[in-house]
Amino acid sequence: MKCVPIPTHSPNCNPHAERFVKTLRTECLNEFLIFGERHLRRLLGEFCAHCHGERFHQGLGGQLITPPASASSDNGTSGAIHCRSRLGGLLSFYYREAA
Repeated sequence: MKCVPIPTHSPNCNPHAERFVKTLRTECLNEFLIFGERHLRRLLGEFCAHCHGERFHQGLGGQLITPPASASSDNGTSGAIHCRSRLGGLLSFYYREAA
């Protein structure tokens, strides 16, 4: 792998990174007052954990980037639906627990 520097002020050269930064700003950072580096790192960590493990991505066919250990489909099971909240309820993930 070789790192290639891109020209300044050219977001079309790296659209995936630019889109992630825009999503991070609009869905997370615009909702909080950041009180320091530690607080920012906590926000970024929670948002990245949500994006990689809980948020479905349209470009991947509705799949997760890092699927959970149990890859079985829970669509046919009945049971209570649980909610996992992050960042004070700003990010939510709904799921069924395995039987």
